[in-house]
This record gives sequence, structure tokens and C-alpha cells, in this order.
Amino acid sequence: MTKKLLIAGAALALMSSCNNMENPFLTESSAPFGAPEFDKIKNEHYLPAFEAGIAEAKAEIDAIVANQEEPTFENTIEAMEYAGETLNGVASIFYNLMEANTNDEMQQIAEQLSPMLTEYEMYVSLNPALFERVKTVYEKRNELGLDKDQMKLLEDNYKGFVRGGANLSDEDKALYSKWSEELSLASLQFSKNVLAATNAYTLHITDTADLAGLPEFVKTMAAETAADKGLEGWAFTLDAPSYSPFLKYSSVRDLRKQIWTAYNTRATSGEFDNTEIVKQIVDLRIKIANILGYETYADYALEERMAKSKDTVNGFIKDLLEPSMEFAKKDVADVFAYAKKNGFEGSQLESWDFSYWSEKYQQAEYSLSAEELKPYFQLESCIDAVFGLATRLYGISFTELDNVPVYHEDVKVYEVKDADGSHLALFYADFFPRASKRGGAWMTEFRGQSIKDGVERRPFISTVMNFTKPTADAPALITHDELTTFLHEFGHALHGMFAQGRYGSLTGTNVSRDFVELPSQIMENWAFEPEYLNSFAKHYQTGEPIPAELIEKIVAAKNYLAGYAQVRQLHFGYLDMAWHTLTELPAEGTVEFEQKVLSKYPVMPAVEGAAFSTSFSHIFSGGYSAGYYSYKWAEVLEADAFSLFKEKGIFNTEVSSSFRENILSKGGTEEASVLYRNFRGHDPEPQALMEKLGLVK
Repeated sequence: MTKKLLIAGAALALMSSCNNMENPFLTESSAPFGAPEFDKIKNEHYLPAFEAGIAEAKAEIDAIVANQEEPTFENTIEAMEYAGETLNGVASIFYNLMEANTNDEMQQIAEQLSPMLTEYEMYVSLNPALFERVKTVYEKRNELGLDKDQMKLLEDNYKGFVRGGANLSDEDKALYSKWSEELSLASLQFSKNVLAATNAYTLHITDTADLAGLPEFVKTMAAETAADKGLEGWAFTLDAPSYSPFLKYSSVRDLRKQIWTAYNTRATSGEFDNTEIVKQIVDLRIKIANILGYETYADYALEERMAKSKDTVNGFIKDLLEPSMEFAKKDVADVFAYAKKNGFEGSQLESWDFSYWSEKYQQAEYSLSAEELKPYFQLESCIDAVFGLATRLYGISFTELDNVPVYHEDVKVYEVKDADGSHLALFYADFFPRASKRGGAWMTEFRGQSIKDGVERRPFISTVMNFTKPTADAPALITHDELTTFLHEFGHALHGMFAQGRYGSLTGTNVSRDFVELPSQIMENWAFEPEYLNSFAKHYQTGEPIPAELIEKIVAAKNYLAGYAQVRQLHFGYLDMAWHTLTELPAEGTVEFEQKVLSKYPVMPAVEGAAFSTSFSHIFSGGYSAGYYSYKWAEVLEADAFSLFKEKGIFNTEVSSSFRENILSKGGTEEASVLYRNFRGHDPEPQALMEKLGLVK
């Protein structure tokens, strides 16, 4: 999930033959609701639109600076908020499509844009005359009678300038600009390498013996993947819907090891090597933090989050990690003991064994398998059920539209209406994997909510996932885990849809990184509620409701391997903090540094040469640097928050209305801790999560 794109860049000479009338970014959209005209957008439109947007934004900034009147909230802070409309519009589309539907030409354009946008960011953030106006207003803030959102906008702007180098000397400003541009390019290259390394690998199988253990739906999907690639037999890729089932079901250990190794050595060497790029990114972040007066990058990043400091985050991780280790080791020991009883001959479970044997152990313990559940979770039924949950909680409705342009044929668009029938948002849903889309799942927006000159603009929200595609023999059937992912990303989408406020930079998901996951993670709880599952889970062939005993097994298995899963997630946060609390680069290589860090809390045997850092997009090309802990932080919040639904009823509209009013609609207009207390009446405690996961003695 990404926050609202903050634009930064600089103008180049105009270099396109397209004039404004031909460029869909530079003319008013004729699509319903003013939606993006994806059917008209071509690669050649991007650069001219960025150039025009940058020129327009610079002119708007220049006009603010040139204003001879005394600086006021309206002529300085508000004027800045509304500057760069064209630039923000084209960037929100380009960079979202870079993740969801990219191509080689777009990636080349992104490289050209990086120095342009970085220069523009410096044009604003290092503009002494502009900062002086902001500072003048800030110093008088208590005399201006500002509303809460206005005060927050003013404070955010002032701090943004300071954190962006406004107080630096001219010499240091030049260094800061140089390092920022280099960081932008390095992050872009990191992302390109991960995608390329992922797409470069195929496990090609032609011998039916090598399909041993694989369910029919996995083999069917692999046959279609092979056909798409012009291959005979079956093909498996490193995309999650292909990679994960292979590890879970294949009884051919050597092939499990092969595909696991390919996935976990992505971008560690060869043509798409990210090992030095990781160190370059970390080094640049250290330099930027230092020049701004911070000891580490974590100190810089966490200042604007709920946690506030690296000591708080490290303590939070430690307080969850250490008591969870005992449970994680028991989880692994239990799976190993089961494997030994059932034919496993190794002296220990390796990482490529764990998914396979834990799936078999889960079936033995709970008689539950993903394959058994999938027929009850047809994607179309799940879409209706997820929308239906929102209707039941919040009264909103969804209508699929066929007259709104999309960027790929797989994308569906829905109009979202509020309980009173008023238009709330457009919702784009992109469900299936493809080579042009990165892995994972996320929510984003093509336009956020805002009010300008008394006119409100409602948002265009998007969720992007990588679910199993329909085959020639069956519709799209998703796993229960994928249903949980759908609910998660839809929670982010609700945060965007319900946005209310004047200022786009404070609405929707524009909140602190360690608060933004609360609306998403709380939604996952419904995936384990019998009353909810009973309302829609029906066999796609027979129409029979999901048996009560299967639901009982889902609930009973909810905390299966909870200790192992908790430690694995905390490992990622621990590794993130290890990279971003460095004061200088480590002597070791990237892979060696990671293995040294994680060796303090071992659960599975280390594998020489394997590393996650080189493909850890969240922290090296996404927005989660020194912030991956926020997933667990938000889990603590949601465990405490959902307990109120459990107490009052999982469809209780009094509770959901309060959650909408105090959390979902407020965005970043107030401090996150205040918003949470307004909803729950108290601060959350980590023990709520440990109890929810059953990780207590």
C-alpha cells in the first residue's frame, strides 16, 4: 500500500510532438466522474505531461514567493497545498502503473524522470524565500485562530521544510540535493532488478513424475503458464500463485529446493544484482540523515510516526520477539516430529521443506487443506461478500461500471455510493498476476479526496492483487489466505473511500506509516468469523454451503504456527531496523550482514547465499524503510480495536460508525494516538495481540 504520492522533480526542455490538445493528462477528462482516460494514455504522453506539470507547479510556487502581501495561512500554506495539481495527477497514474502494468519504455521514462522530480523537490524544499514565508506563518500559528486541520497542515509544512533541508547551508543543500537524486535512482534500479529477476526464472517440467503431490488446480495453472510462454509441459514461476503452491504441495524435494533457492537468491548476483545497490541506498540514507542532524536514518524516519524513536521500535520488536521464540521453535519442532513419523529422512527441516510438511501436518491436525477450501471461495462470490460486509457495516453500495476506462482488461471498476445514495468513490480492482505487475498486493489511489474553492473531489481508489487466475476448467478460486489478503487491502480502500477533509495531503491513507495498517488489518478478522463465512461460502459447482465442520477447522487452525509466523514477520522488522540504525556501512557484504543480524533469533537453518534484503522492496524501493515494524504495531492496534466488535457484535453498526467517524474518515487531520483513543477510549497494549495469537503460557 502506498501513501499519497509526494511529487518532486524539475523541468527539462519540452521534447514532444504532442500538443496539449492531444495529451489526455493536459485536457479535462471526458470519462464519467472525471476518471483517468486510460484508453487514451500512451507512453509518449508521460514526459510532456510531467514537463508541463513541473512548469505549472514552479510557476505556482514562484507566485507564492513573489506575493508582496504579508504571509498568511491562505496565501502561503493553502496556496502550496493546491499547487502542482497537474503534476500530482500524472504522477499518481504513472507511478501506480509502474507497479501494476509496466513495460520497458515506462521504466526508461522513470529513469529520465528521477532527476527531474528530485530537482523540483529541491526547488520547493530548499527555496529560502518560500521557507521564510512558511516560517513567518508558523511563528504566528497560535494567534491565527486556525482549525485543527489547518494547524496540522501548517505544522506538517513547517516540519517538512526543516526535514527537507531548509535550514542547511548552501553547500549542504547542494549535497542533500545530489544524494536525494542518487537515492531516487538507486531505489528505482532496485525495483527494476527485483521485477526482472522474478520474471527471469521459470521451473520448466516435462516429466509427469516431477508433478508428484501437486493438486489438479496447480497442474492446470502450470500448464497454462507453460502455454503462455510457448513451452511444452508445465511451468512454474516466482509469482506467489505459482511459487507458493509448488512449495506447499510438491513431494519432489529437489525441485522444491530449486525453486525456493531461486526465490530467495533473487537479485543476489548476476545481471540483476542488488547487493551493492542495497548498500548504496543505506549509505545515502545515512548521509542524508546525518546532514539533517540525525544520528541514523531510523531517527529521521521515525520522528513523524506514532513510535517516534528507534528505541521504542527496537523495544517493541524485542518485547514481542523474545517471548514468541519459544512458540516458534515449538512450531518447527512439531512439524519436524510429524515429518519424521511420515517418511522424512533428513536430520533437520530445511526452509524448502517447511511449507510442504506444515501443510501436511495441518491437514493431519485439523483435516484442513487449502485445496479442500478453495471450491468454497469463488472469486466472484468473495467480491460480493467483501462488498457486502462493507454494506452491512457502513451502508455503502457497489455498482460495476462498463463505461469507465481501465489500464488492463483484467481491471474491474465500481461506483461506490454512500448510505444516502450520494457518490462516494470509484473503486478499481485488479486481481490477477502478469509479467508487467510486481508481486504482492497493495492499495493505492489515482486521485485522493480534497475540497478546493468549495468543490469536493471524491477519490479514485485501487486495489491490486495477484490471485490465482481462472482456468479453462474452473472459475477463479482463491485460497482462504487470499480472501484474508483481499479483506486486508479492502480495508485500506475503505480508508481512502471514506476520506473527508479540505486538504488532500491530510485525507485518506495520508497518516503515519505505523497507523496506516490499522484499517486494513482489522478487516482480516472477519475471514475467521463463522457468521460471516456462512453468509457466502458456497461450493462453486454444487452451491452447497460450506460445511460447519470446515468453518470450525478454519477457526481452530487460525493460530496454527502463530509463533513461527509472528517471528518470521518480526524478523523482517528486525532486519529493517538493523539496516536503518547503522551509522556506517558494515564491512560484510549484503547477504552476510543479513545472515549475521538474523542469526541472533534463529528458527530455521540458515542457507548459504540466501537473502531477503536484495528483494525487500518494502524498505528499499517502497515507503517502509525503518517502518516494517508497523505491520506488527498495527496488529496490536487492531487486536485491541476488534475486541470491541467482538464485545458488541461483529456487525454492530454503532461500533462501525464510530470506527468510520474516528478513524477512517479523519485521515491525518489529528495525531494517530488521539484518533485511536477517541475510538477505543484507551491506548492499546501488546498483550492484546499475544493473547489473540495464543502466544501466552
